[in-house]
Amino acid sequence: MAVSKRAAMKFKSVQNQAELVKSYLLSDPYLSYTSVLSGIFASKMVYDFSHLISTSYFRTYAGLTKIQRIEWNNRGMSTAHAIFISTMSLYFVFWSDLYSDHLIAGNITFRSSQLSSFALGLSVGYFISDLAMICWLYPALGGMEYVIHHSLSGIAVAYSLLTGEGQLYTFMVLISEVTTPEINMRWFLDTAGLKRSNAYLINGVVIFFAWLVARILLFVYMFYHVHLHYDQVMQMHIVGRNLIFVVPAALGIMNLMWFGKIVKGLRSTLAKKL
Repeated sequence: MAVSKRAAMKFKSVQNQAELVKSYLLSDPYLSYTSVLSGIFASKMVYDFSHLISTSYFRTYAGLTKIQRIEWNNRGMSTAHAIFISTMSLYFVFWSDLYSDHLIAGNITFRSSQLSSFALGLSVGYFISDLAMICWLYPALGGMEYVIHHSLSGIAVAYSLLTGEGQLYTFMVLISEVTTPEINMRWFLDTAGLKRSNAYLINGVVIFFAWLVARILLFVYMFYHVHLHYDQVMQMHIVGRNLIFVVPAALGIMNLMWFGKIVKGLRSTLAKKL
């Protein structure tokens, strides 16, 4: 009886803590701040975890320069974020009923939920962390194109988080993060001296198709979706409307430029193999 009573009290305590988190940390007034801070904290944790794992299990890591080790850990952090946010984005865009045209009434441009907002907040926290590292170590972790990309992405995601507007289109754009792990893997293979390996070639082919689908065709689909729901988009605040039109267009142009480099690199790699 005493054991059962202690177990019941422990369960009640956990229940009370969960209710506290739901009522305060995840309530509307605090959700944005909690999620962004959580994203920054999670980014730092993943960065440190990448350093710890790499030191213990990757012999290549010990031979890297200081800036290479920083970039290695930074890419581990961006990979973790990409896996998380692309998974959440795919769920909200293609499987969740939150933005369905048929199951829920009302404008899709004004729909949001605690889960969707929390996911966006975590992403904002990551973009803040990564942009801070890029600027602090500029240009070691990336040139001006990375600063522009992260700034545009962070501003658009933060606006969607704070206002609840246009979250569907924000998630559509964030699906493009599905290409980030492959890009990072390419850097890891190159740094490990495996540029001539079959793994490097396969990775290049995967990048080509993933980029084509997630950063070219998906952007076309997004603009087509905006066209179909143009009247709903025009009901948004002028800032939100401009972000929906300008940010994806700017990112789309950058994606096309990078895609040209990907095609050129893949052709060069294939020519060496044949």
